[in-house]
Amino acid sequence: MKKQVLVIGLGQFGSALVKALVAKRVEVVAVDHDPKRVQTIASEVDQAMCFDATDEDALARLSPATRDVCICATGDQSKEAAIICTALLKQMGAKRVIARANDDLHARILRMVGADEVINPEWAYGERYANHVVHEHILEEMSLGTDLVVTEFKVPDVYVGKTLVELQLRRKYGIIVVAVRSGERGTIRIPDPEDTMSAGDILVVVAHEGVVPKLLSEEGDK
Repeated sequence: MKKQVLVIGLGQFGSALVKALVAKRVEVVAVDHDPKRVQTIASEVDQAMCFDATDEDALARLSPATRDVCICATGDQSKEAAIICTALLKQMGAKRVIARANDDLHARILRMVGADEVINPEWAYGERYANHVVHEHILEEMSLGTDLVVTEFKVPDVYVGKTLVELQLRRKYGIIVVAVRSGERGTIRIPDPEDTMSAGDILVVVAHEGVVPKLLSEEGDK
């Protein structure tokens, strides 16, 4: 059975999110107060509705409690609308509400009115790009929704010639190596503990946020 997601707010973030969800074969109901935005996305989703996110009666007709996830993405358009919409969704029995925040205060208020998760795409992207700027070895980072992050990084020079057993990444840093790639365009493989690291190898790892930058600072990202 398809997962059912309600997305409210079709600004730049909301529209991109809807398209990504549709690509993953999720059943999406999309809502925005702007008829042009609704018309643009209508052919791609299961249902597209045009109304204000704070319209309690209109929201109720979409039965938020029956949706797997309700996403309030109006934060880039109106802080107040995002707060009211989030509160209404929870009052209507929505099981999981994800809300977009513009700043720290907005995020705190959204949590107070019931948001199960609060996101800010700019914060997340800024943090990831800052890590790339400071640590050139970091190629990609992807949040897993908690404080866990999947990171791809080039092995530091000090790792070349050593095996994963010798590096003891899990014991020292809590890092789990899930794959090794031979260069940026090379083949990817499931790692063997006795694999010897070569120059240009890329590790794909799961770790707590901030751990890989810490490792690279300590072990030779120069």
